[in-house]
Amino acid sequence: MSITVVLQQMVIIFLLIGIGMVLYRRGMISEEGSKQISGLIVNITNPALLICSALDDGPKASLRELAIAFAAYALIFAVLIAVGFLLPHVLRVPKNLHYAYQMLTVFGNVGFIGIPLASAVLGSESLIFVSIFNLLFNLLIYTFGISLLQRAAAEQVQNGAVQDNAAPNIEQAQDTIASANRTGSSRLQKLVNAGTISAAVTILFYLGNFPVPVIISSTLTYAGRATTLLSMLVLGVSVAQMAPKDIFSHPKLYVFTLLRQILVPIGCLLLMRMFIENRLILNTMLLMVAVPAANMPLMLAKQMDMDTGAISQGIILTTVLSLVTVPLACLFLQ
Repeated sequence: MSITVVLQQMVIIFLLIGIGMVLYRRGMISEEGSKQISGLIVNITNPALLICSALDDGPKASLRELAIAFAAYALIFAVLIAVGFLLPHVLRVPKNLHYAYQMLTVFGNVGFIGIPLASAVLGSESLIFVSIFNLLFNLLIYTFGISLLQRAAAEQVQNGAVQDNAAPNIEQAQDTIASANRTGSSRLQKLVNAGTISAAVTILFYLGNFPVPVIISSTLTYAGRATTLLSMLVLGVSVAQMAPKDIFSHPKLYVFTLLRQILVPIGCLLLMRMFIENRLILNTMLLMVAVPAANMPLMLAKQMDMDTGAISQGIILTTVLSLVTVPLACLFLQ
């Protein structure tokens, strides 16, 4: 795989992010509009793009290869969880921010950036493996992720930390704990969402090779093609909302980004290469681990009324630096 192809795709992604920034600053996309576009991506265009990959007539992976990919990617998430607990100690991050670094470590942007990037760099045949990665992501974010945030929310209440650094009172503390409990109690219900359903449907159609009418497949294709543009516009709005000093004035986040988005993907590849020979499985894994941090932890933290400054800064900085880190990690593509 030529590194030029990866670099070209990252430049394209950042040009589209730049368009989103310009549109936001000119008032052509509002914060509310960005949220609505996010809902469109999560519920329509991303699922359509994944399902389209199962309808291609090209060579298909066997059931054995899919099982290998599932087991390998599950192991990779276990490694990321372990690394997530280790990195804050290595970087001497304040204890109250450990949860933020853990979420940034475990949950990469395998949807908004991962899906269109894999499609462009590795081809549509890689999207079946991206579907497996997304399925595991969704299972973990609503189990491990929410449990981690729930504990952090309770600690923030005990330490008197609430969003916007406002002085806490008893009612605010009770509201924060209640919000965390509500989110945690509904986690099983949230496992059934557009992400898990579309990933499961993709795998089902891929294995079943069911005939699909041209009208349906063409509709899914047109919808899926909108994913890249829309998702980058949303990221552009997020970048435009933060002042440069809030993004680039945290040295530990720089070190974290270099470790998480270069060394960790390469280490995972070297580890899995001892057990797996399928290049597409390995390349997809490397790309999914190399992408910047996901937005989902930020959305969940906001639902719990937590202090989200560290997570926001990490998401934006890892996204900006991915212009360099993703191509460097992809030097190791098979």
